Amino acid sequence: MSMTSPRHYNSKRREQTAEATRDRVIGAAKSLFSRDGIDRVTIAQIAAKAGVAGSTVYALFKSKDGILQAIMRAALFGERFRSAQAVMEGVTDPALMVALTAHVARAIYESENAELGLMRGASAFSPALREIEAEFEKLRFDMQADRIKLLFAEAKAKPGLDMAEARRIMWMYTSRDVHKMLTQDGGWTPERYQHWLSATLLEALVRPEAIESLRASEQPSI
Repeated sequence: MSMTSPRHYNSKRREQTAEATRDRVIGAAKSLFSRDGIDRVTIAQIAAKAGVAGSTVYALFKSKDGILQAIMRAALFGERFRSAQAVMEGVTDPALMVALTAHVARAIYESENAELGLMRGASAFSPALREIEAEFEKLRFDMQADRIKLLFAEAKAKPGLDMAEARRIMWMYTSRDVHKMLTQDGGWTPERYQHWLSATLLEALVRPEAIESLRASEQPSI
């Protein structure tokens, strides 16, 4: 019969304790950011609300910006995003990847609105928030690159486009601002937004013959 060594048990327990502490700090920070605004909250206040020492917060996150990055990453690339990305697994047709990008965008912004709505409202003009958002926009732009490269590699890109233009078009249509204008300001349902975005990306980026072939295959997301 195998037995877990005390050293392994203690190591696992320390990891679990550290993860629980990290979650408490993130929860405390999100609560304070949503109530008071990011720029008005201090590390000391976050530590006090989480019930930990300030040095613990610094050890885990290095800075308030580090906490904000962790909150943003969890909101944007959490469970909903992973579920949407899972739909992409095994997909080899770049035209279908372009269409499914709408599913991923919807997941990101639905999660963001649910997790960060109050915080954004309290910190609309925060330089720290804008800086972190710019970093995540660059990450989003970079994450879309492989789909566009494959679209061109398989000669399925819309005639007249070059790769740089195609990347910018996808990035623009999948932006937070477009999502906000259509859903929050325009009253569109998430389903309508996803359907529109999928059709719009295909029309803007993919050869007509490839679109027809994709629709003929009766893909449920098209």
